[in-house]
Amino acid sequence: MKRVATAHILVVDDDPVVSGMLCASLEAVGHTTIEVNSGEAALSALAGLEAQALPDIVFLDIEMWDGIDGFEVCRRLKASDKTREIAVIFLTAKSEPVYEQLGFAIGAVDYISKPISTPIVLARVRTHMTLRTTAKMLDERNKHLEQEVARRTEEIAHNLEELRVSQEVTMVALASLAETRDNETGNHLFRTQHYVLALANHLRGHTRFTEELDDAVVDRLFKAAPLHDIGKVGIPDRILLKPARLDAQEFEVMKTHTTLGRDAIEKAQRHAGVRVPLLETAMEIALSHQEKWDGSGYPQGLVGEAIPLSARLMAVADVYDALISRRVYKEAMSHVQARAVIAQGRGQHFDPDIVDAFLALEADFQSIALRFEDQNDAVVQLDRRRQLAFCDEAIN
Repeated sequence: MKRVATAHILVVDDDPVVSGMLCASLEAVGHTTIEVNSGEAALSALAGLEAQALPDIVFLDIEMWDGIDGFEVCRRLKASDKTREIAVIFLTAKSEPVYEQLGFAIGAVDYISKPISTPIVLARVRTHMTLRTTAKMLDERNKHLEQEVARRTEEIAHNLEELRVSQEVTMVALASLAETRDNETGNHLFRTQHYVLALANHLRGHTRFTEELDDAVVDRLFKAAPLHDIGKVGIPDRILLKPARLDAQEFEVMKTHTTLGRDAIEKAQRHAGVRVPLLETAMEIALSHQEKWDGSGYPQGLVGEAIPLSARLMAVADVYDALISRRVYKEAMSHVQARAVIAQGRGQHFDPDIVDAFLALEADFQSIALRFEDQNDAVVQLDRRRQLAFCDEAIN
Protein backbone atom coordinates (compact mmCIF):
# COMPACT_ATOMS: atom_id res chain seq x y z
CA MET A 1 0.00 0.00 0.00
CA LYS A 2 1.38 3.40 -0.96
CA ARG A 3 2.38 5.49 2.04
CA VAL A 4 0.52 8.77 2.34
CA ALA A 5 2.76 11.84 2.33
CA THR A 6 3.38 13.58 5.63
CA ALA A 7 1.67 16.91 6.08
CA HIS A 8 2.78 20.36 7.14
CA ILE A 9 0.00 21.60 9.45
CA LEU A 10 -0.89 24.91 11.11
CA VAL A 11 -2.91 24.52 14.33
CA VAL A 12 -4.92 27.59 15.39
CA ASP A 13 -6.59 27.36 18.79
CA ASP A 14 -6.70 29.75 21.76
CA ASP A 15 -6.57 26.81 24.21
CA PRO A 16 -2.89 25.85 24.52
CA VAL A 17 -3.80 22.48 26.01
CA VAL A 18 -5.91 21.53 22.98
CA SER A 19 -3.40 22.84 20.46
CA GLY A 20 -0.47 21.25 22.29
CA MET A 21 -2.10 17.82 22.43
CA LEU A 22 -3.12 18.05 18.78
CA CYS A 23 0.38 19.02 17.64
CA ALA A 24 1.92 16.22 19.71
CA SER A 25 -0.41 13.65 18.17
CA LEU A 26 0.34 14.85 14.65
CA GLU A 27 4.11 15.00 15.12
CA ALA A 28 4.08 11.50 16.62
CA VAL A 29 3.19 10.06 13.20
CA GLY A 30 5.62 12.21 11.23
CA HIS A 31 3.69 15.38 10.42
CA THR A 32 5.22 18.81 11.07
CA THR A 33 3.25 21.52 12.85
CA ILE A 34 3.10 25.23 13.61
CA GLU A 35 1.09 26.30 16.66
CA VAL A 36 -0.57 29.73 17.11
CA ASN A 37 -3.31 30.91 19.46
CA SER A 38 -5.31 33.50 17.49
CA GLY A 39 -6.73 34.27 14.07
CA GLU A 40 -4.51 37.30 13.65
CA ALA A 41 -1.43 35.26 14.55
CA ALA A 42 -2.42 32.65 11.97
CA LEU A 43 -2.78 35.21 9.19
CA SER A 44 0.50 36.86 10.18
CA ALA A 45 2.34 33.52 10.19
CA LEU A 46 1.01 32.61 6.77
CA ALA A 47 1.84 36.04 5.33
CA GLY A 48 5.48 35.58 6.32
CA LEU A 49 5.88 32.23 4.53
CA GLU A 50 6.99 31.66 0.96
CA ALA A 51 4.50 29.80 -1.22
CA GLN A 52 6.51 26.58 -1.06
CA ALA A 53 6.57 26.70 2.76
CA LEU A 54 2.82 27.10 3.26
CA PRO A 55 1.03 24.42 5.27
CA ASP A 56 -1.01 21.71 3.60
CA ILE A 57 -3.73 21.86 6.24
CA VAL A 58 -4.96 24.43 8.77
CA PHE A 59 -6.79 23.16 11.86
CA LEU A 60 -8.84 26.19 12.83
CA ASP A 61 -10.84 26.81 15.98
CA ILE A 62 -14.06 28.69 15.26
CA GLU A 63 -14.50 30.57 18.54
CA MET A 64 -11.45 32.31 20.00
CA TRP A 65 -11.37 34.74 22.91
CA ASP A 66 -9.50 37.56 21.20
CA GLY A 67 -9.77 39.02 17.72
CA ILE A 68 -11.40 37.53 14.67
CA ASP A 69 -13.10 34.14 14.72
CA GLY A 70 -12.28 31.10 12.64
CA PHE A 71 -14.94 31.84 10.03
CA GLU A 72 -13.34 35.19 9.23
CA VAL A 73 -9.87 33.64 9.07
CA CYS A 74 -11.17 31.07 6.60
CA ARG A 75 -12.80 33.76 4.45
CA ARG A 76 -9.54 35.68 4.23
CA LEU A 77 -7.55 32.56 3.39
CA LYS A 78 -9.95 31.67 0.56
CA ALA A 79 -9.92 35.24 -0.74
CA SER A 80 -6.15 35.18 -1.28
CA ASP A 81 -4.51 33.59 -4.34
CA LYS A 82 -1.61 32.63 -2.11
CA THR A 83 -3.58 30.67 0.50
CA ARG A 84 -6.85 29.60 -1.12
CA GLU A 85 -5.59 26.08 -1.87
CA ILE A 86 -4.80 25.29 1.80
CA ALA A 87 -7.24 22.72 3.24
CA VAL A 88 -9.12 24.23 6.23
CA ILE A 89 -10.53 21.87 8.88
CA PHE A 90 -12.66 23.53 11.56
CA LEU A 91 -12.38 22.54 15.23
CA THR A 92 -15.35 23.48 17.41
CA ALA A 93 -17.52 22.59 20.36
CA LYS A 94 -20.53 23.90 18.45
CA SER A 95 -22.55 20.93 17.24
CA GLU A 96 -25.40 22.76 15.51
CA PRO A 97 -25.71 21.92 11.79
CA VAL A 98 -25.92 25.60 10.83
CA TYR A 99 -22.29 26.15 11.88
CA GLU A 100 -21.12 23.14 9.91
CA GLN A 101 -23.06 24.35 6.87
CA LEU A 102 -21.54 27.80 7.14
CA GLY A 103 -18.05 26.34 7.43
CA PHE A 104 -18.44 24.36 4.20
CA ALA A 105 -20.06 27.33 2.47
CA ILE A 106 -17.02 29.56 3.03
CA GLY A 107 -14.52 26.96 1.85
CA ALA A 108 -13.65 24.51 4.65
CA VAL A 109 -13.07 20.89 3.65
CA ASP A 110 -13.90 19.24 6.98
CA TYR A 111 -15.42 19.82 10.40
CA ILE A 112 -14.28 18.08 13.63
CA SER A 113 -16.19 18.42 16.87
CA LYS A 114 -14.56 18.84 20.25
CA PRO A 115 -13.54 17.06 22.37
CA ILE A 116 -11.03 15.93 19.75
CA SER A 117 -10.46 12.25 19.02
CA THR A 118 -6.87 11.64 17.96
CA PRO A 119 -7.69 8.65 15.69
CA ILE A 120 -10.36 10.74 13.89
CA VAL A 121 -7.93 13.64 13.43
CA LEU A 122 -5.23 11.37 12.01
CA ALA A 123 -7.75 9.66 9.73
CA ARG A 124 -8.96 13.01 8.41
CA VAL A 125 -5.39 14.18 7.80
CA ARG A 126 -4.64 10.95 5.94
CA THR A 127 -7.79 11.37 3.81
CA HIS A 128 -7.08 14.98 2.88
CA MET A 129 -3.43 14.33 2.11
CA THR A 130 -4.49 11.48 -0.18
CA LEU A 131 -6.92 13.82 -1.90
CA ARG A 132 -4.25 16.51 -2.14
CA THR A 133 -1.72 14.10 -3.62
CA THR A 134 -4.28 12.82 -6.11
CA ALA A 135 -5.28 16.37 -7.08
CA LYS A 136 -1.63 17.30 -7.59
CA MET A 137 -1.10 14.25 -9.79
CA LEU A 138 -4.18 15.13 -11.84
CA ASP A 139 -3.03 18.73 -12.12
CA GLU A 140 0.39 17.61 -13.37
CA ARG A 141 -1.28 15.18 -15.76
CA ASN A 142 -3.56 17.95 -17.05
CA LYS A 143 -0.60 20.26 -17.55
CA HIS A 144 1.19 17.52 -19.47
CA LEU A 145 -1.91 16.93 -21.59
CA GLU A 146 -2.27 20.65 -22.24
CA GLN A 147 1.35 20.81 -23.36
CA GLU A 148 0.83 17.76 -25.57
CA VAL A 149 -2.35 19.23 -27.06
CA ALA A 150 -0.52 22.51 -27.70
CA ARG A 151 2.34 20.62 -29.36
CA ARG A 152 0.00 18.54 -31.49
CA THR A 153 -2.07 21.62 -32.38
CA GLU A 154 1.06 23.42 -33.52
CA GLU A 155 2.11 20.36 -35.50
CA ILE A 156 -1.31 20.08 -37.13
CA ALA A 157 -1.33 23.81 -37.88
CA HIS A 158 2.10 23.45 -39.50
CA ASN A 159 0.89 20.49 -41.56
CA LEU A 160 -2.25 22.36 -42.58
CA GLU A 161 -0.18 25.35 -43.62
CA GLU A 162 2.04 23.08 -45.70
CA LEU A 163 -1.11 21.53 -47.21
CA ARG A 164 -2.55 24.99 -47.91
CA VAL A 165 0.61 26.16 -49.65
CA SER A 166 0.89 22.89 -51.56
CA GLN A 167 -2.74 23.16 -52.60
CA GLU A 168 -2.35 26.71 -53.85
CA VAL A 169 0.86 25.92 -55.70
CA THR A 170 -0.78 22.89 -57.30
CA MET A 171 -3.78 24.92 -58.43
CA VAL A 172 -1.62 27.61 -60.00
CA ALA A 173 0.72 25.03 -61.54
CA LEU A 174 -2.18 23.21 -63.18
CA ALA A 175 -3.63 26.44 -64.46
CA SER A 176 -0.22 27.57 -65.73
CA LEU A 177 0.10 24.29 -67.61
CA ALA A 178 -3.05 25.17 -69.52
CA GLU A 179 -1.80 28.72 -70.14
CA THR A 180 1.38 27.42 -71.80
CA ARG A 181 -0.78 26.16 -74.65
CA ASP A 182 -2.47 29.51 -75.20
CA ASN A 183 -1.40 33.05 -75.98
CA GLU A 184 -2.14 34.34 -72.48
CA THR A 185 0.54 34.82 -69.86
CA GLY A 186 0.60 33.48 -66.35
CA ASN A 187 -0.16 36.99 -65.15
CA HIS A 188 -3.66 36.57 -66.55
CA LEU A 189 -4.19 34.00 -63.81
CA PHE A 190 -3.08 36.37 -61.07
CA ARG A 191 -5.07 39.29 -62.43
CA THR A 192 -8.33 37.38 -62.74
CA GLN A 193 -7.75 35.76 -59.36
CA HIS A 194 -7.45 39.16 -57.69
CA TYR A 195 -10.36 40.63 -59.67
CA VAL A 196 -12.57 37.84 -58.34
CA LEU A 197 -11.31 38.41 -54.80
CA ALA A 198 -12.03 42.14 -55.02
CA LEU A 199 -15.54 41.56 -56.35
CA ALA A 200 -16.35 38.91 -53.74
CA ASN A 201 -15.15 41.04 -50.83
CA HIS A 202 -17.11 44.04 -52.08
CA LEU A 203 -20.30 42.02 -52.53
CA ARG A 204 -20.14 40.62 -49.01
CA GLY A 205 -21.87 43.83 -47.96
CA HIS A 206 -24.72 43.30 -50.43
CA THR A 207 -27.87 41.73 -49.01
CA ARG A 208 -28.11 39.41 -52.00
CA PHE A 209 -24.72 37.85 -51.36
CA THR A 210 -23.99 38.25 -47.62
CA GLU A 211 -24.97 34.73 -46.57
CA GLU A 212 -23.20 33.03 -49.48
CA LEU A 213 -19.91 34.93 -49.36
CA ASP A 214 -18.42 33.97 -46.01
CA ASP A 215 -14.67 33.82 -45.32
CA ALA A 216 -14.32 30.19 -46.41
CA VAL A 217 -16.19 30.74 -49.68
CA VAL A 218 -14.18 33.84 -50.59
CA ASP A 219 -10.95 31.97 -49.89
CA ARG A 220 -12.06 29.11 -52.15
CA LEU A 221 -13.02 31.52 -54.91
CA PHE A 222 -9.57 33.07 -54.82
CA LYS A 223 -7.80 29.69 -54.91
CA ALA A 224 -10.05 28.11 -57.54
CA ALA A 225 -10.16 31.04 -59.98
CA PRO A 226 -6.90 30.12 -61.80
CA LEU A 227 -8.47 26.84 -62.97
CA HIS A 228 -11.21 28.52 -65.00
CA ASP A 229 -9.61 27.55 -68.34
CA ILE A 230 -7.94 24.28 -67.28
CA GLY A 231 -9.99 22.52 -69.98
CA LYS A 232 -7.85 24.17 -72.66
CA VAL A 233 -5.35 21.36 -72.26
CA GLY A 234 -7.86 19.13 -74.04
CA ILE A 235 -8.37 21.38 -77.06
CA PRO A 236 -6.40 20.30 -80.18
CA ASP A 237 -3.54 22.58 -81.17
CA ARG A 238 -4.97 23.08 -84.66
CA ILE A 239 -7.88 24.89 -83.04
CA LEU A 240 -6.34 26.38 -79.94
CA LEU A 241 -3.36 27.83 -81.86
CA LYS A 242 -5.15 28.67 -85.09
CA PRO A 243 -4.01 32.19 -86.16
CA ALA A 244 -7.30 32.96 -87.87
CA ARG A 245 -10.93 33.18 -86.86
CA LEU A 246 -12.49 29.84 -85.92
CA ASP A 247 -15.25 28.49 -88.09
CA ALA A 248 -18.53 27.33 -86.50
CA GLN A 249 -17.43 23.72 -86.15
CA GLU A 250 -14.09 24.68 -84.60
CA PHE A 251 -15.78 27.04 -82.19
CA GLU A 252 -18.04 24.22 -81.02
CA VAL A 253 -14.92 22.24 -80.21
CA MET A 254 -13.43 25.26 -78.46
CA LYS A 255 -16.52 25.56 -76.28
CA THR A 256 -15.89 22.09 -74.88
CA HIS A 257 -13.02 23.46 -72.80
CA THR A 258 -15.69 24.18 -70.17
CA THR A 259 -16.88 20.57 -69.87
CA LEU A 260 -13.35 19.20 -70.27
CA GLY A 261 -12.23 21.34 -67.34
CA ARG A 262 -15.19 20.27 -65.21
CA ASP A 263 -14.59 16.60 -66.01
CA ALA A 264 -10.89 16.77 -65.15
CA ILE A 265 -11.54 18.38 -61.78
CA GLU A 266 -14.43 16.02 -61.08
CA LYS A 267 -12.10 13.08 -61.67
CA ALA A 268 -9.70 14.53 -59.10
CA GLN A 269 -12.62 14.87 -56.68
CA ARG A 270 -13.57 11.21 -57.13
CA HIS A 271 -9.97 10.16 -56.67
CA ALA A 272 -9.84 12.06 -53.38
CA GLY A 273 -12.71 9.92 -52.12
CA VAL A 274 -14.10 12.76 -50.03
CA ARG A 275 -15.96 15.99 -50.66
CA VAL A 276 -13.43 18.76 -51.35
CA PRO A 277 -15.18 22.17 -51.36
CA LEU A 278 -12.27 23.81 -53.18
CA LEU A 279 -12.56 21.36 -56.07
CA GLU A 280 -16.33 21.83 -56.18
CA THR A 281 -15.85 25.58 -56.55
CA ALA A 282 -13.23 24.99 -59.25
CA MET A 283 -15.68 22.72 -61.12
CA GLU A 284 -18.37 25.41 -61.02
CA ILE A 285 -16.02 28.02 -62.41
CA ALA A 286 -14.53 25.79 -65.10
CA LEU A 287 -17.94 24.62 -66.33
CA SER A 288 -19.99 27.81 -66.12
CA HIS A 289 -17.74 30.86 -66.54
CA GLN A 290 -18.90 31.22 -70.16
CA GLU A 291 -22.59 31.25 -69.22
CA LYS A 292 -24.47 34.54 -69.68
CA TRP A 293 -27.07 36.15 -67.47
CA ASP A 294 -29.65 36.17 -70.27
CA GLY A 295 -29.16 32.46 -71.07
CA SER A 296 -27.23 32.91 -74.32
CA GLY A 297 -23.98 31.47 -72.98
CA TYR A 298 -22.62 27.94 -72.91
CA PRO A 299 -22.32 25.02 -72.29
CA GLN A 300 -25.74 24.71 -70.57
CA GLY A 301 -27.48 27.97 -71.46
CA LEU A 302 -28.15 28.74 -67.80
CA VAL A 303 -30.11 31.86 -66.96
CA GLY A 304 -29.66 34.36 -64.10
CA GLU A 305 -29.03 32.91 -60.67
CA ALA A 306 -29.05 29.37 -62.06
CA ILE A 307 -25.46 30.23 -62.96
CA PRO A 308 -23.25 29.60 -59.90
CA LEU A 309 -22.10 32.80 -58.23
CA SER A 310 -18.48 31.70 -58.60
CA ALA A 311 -18.90 31.55 -62.39
CA ARG A 312 -20.74 34.88 -62.54
CA LEU A 313 -17.83 36.54 -60.75
CA MET A 314 -15.30 34.89 -63.02
CA ALA A 315 -17.22 35.96 -66.13
CA VAL A 316 -16.71 39.64 -65.35
CA ALA A 317 -13.08 39.13 -64.29
CA ASP A 318 -12.19 37.02 -67.35
CA VAL A 319 -13.84 39.23 -69.96
CA TYR A 320 -12.41 42.43 -68.49
CA ASP A 321 -8.89 40.99 -68.52
CA ALA A 322 -9.30 39.71 -72.07
CA LEU A 323 -10.39 43.16 -73.20
CA ILE A 324 -7.50 45.11 -71.64
CA SER A 325 -4.81 42.59 -72.60
CA ARG A 326 -2.67 42.91 -75.69
CA ARG A 327 -2.25 39.84 -77.82
CA VAL A 328 -0.34 39.24 -81.04
CA TYR A 329 -3.66 39.27 -82.87
CA LYS A 330 -5.11 42.41 -81.22
CA GLU A 331 -4.29 45.57 -79.35
CA ALA A 332 -5.40 46.05 -75.79
CA MET A 333 -8.46 48.14 -75.05
CA SER A 334 -8.14 51.02 -72.62
CA HIS A 335 -9.78 50.68 -69.25
CA VAL A 336 -12.44 53.18 -70.33
CA GLN A 337 -13.29 51.09 -73.40
CA ALA A 338 -13.35 47.85 -71.44
CA ARG A 339 -15.47 49.49 -68.74
CA ALA A 340 -18.02 50.47 -71.39
CA VAL A 341 -18.18 46.89 -72.70
CA ILE A 342 -18.75 45.48 -69.21
CA ALA A 343 -21.38 48.11 -68.43
CA GLN A 344 -23.17 47.38 -71.73
CA GLY A 345 -23.34 43.72 -70.75
CA ARG A 346 -25.16 44.47 -67.47
CA GLY A 347 -28.24 42.27 -67.27
CA GLN A 348 -27.39 40.54 -70.54
CA HIS A 349 -23.96 38.96 -70.32
CA PHE A 350 -23.36 39.68 -66.63
CA ASP A 351 -25.15 39.66 -63.29
CA PRO A 352 -26.27 43.31 -62.84
CA ASP A 353 -25.12 43.53 -59.22
CA ILE A 354 -21.69 42.18 -60.10
CA VAL A 355 -21.35 44.78 -62.83
CA ASP A 356 -22.28 47.45 -60.30
CA ALA A 357 -19.56 46.09 -58.00
CA PHE A 358 -17.09 46.23 -60.89
CA LEU A 359 -17.98 49.86 -61.57
CA ALA A 360 -17.52 50.68 -57.88
CA LEU A 361 -14.14 48.92 -57.91
CA GLU A 362 -12.75 50.12 -61.24
CA ALA A 363 -9.83 51.85 -59.54
CA ASP A 364 -8.98 48.56 -57.80
CA PHE A 365 -9.21 46.70 -61.10
CA GLN A 366 -6.79 49.17 -62.70
CA SER A 367 -4.43 48.78 -59.76
CA ILE A 368 -4.50 44.98 -60.04
CA ALA A 369 -3.90 45.17 -63.79
CA LEU A 370 -0.88 47.40 -63.20
CA ARG A 371 0.45 45.24 -60.39
CA PHE A 372 0.38 42.10 -62.56
CA GLU A 373 1.14 43.78 -65.85
CA ASP A 374 2.47 41.62 -68.67
CA GLN A 375 6.07 42.15 -69.71
CA ASN A 376 6.57 43.36 -73.28
CA ASP A 377 8.42 40.25 -74.36
CA ALA A 378 5.57 38.07 -73.18
CA VAL A 379 3.25 39.23 -75.95
CA VAL A 380 5.59 38.29 -78.77
CA GLN A 381 4.51 34.68 -79.17
CA LEU A 382 3.13 32.42 -81.85
CA ASP A 383 0.06 33.96 -83.48
CA ARG A 384 -2.68 32.13 -81.62
CA ARG A 385 -6.33 32.63 -82.05
CA ARG A 386 -8.61 31.35 -79.34
CA GLN A 387 -9.29 34.40 -77.18
CA LEU A 388 -10.23 36.65 -80.10
CA ALA A 389 -13.53 34.82 -80.56
CA PHE A 390 -14.36 35.31 -76.87
CA CYS A 391 -13.49 39.01 -77.04
CA ASP A 392 -15.59 39.50 -80.19
CA GLU A 393 -18.43 37.62 -78.55
CA ALA A 394 -18.24 39.87 -75.47
CA ILE A 395 -18.19 43.05 -77.58
CA ASN A 396 -21.00 41.95 -79.86
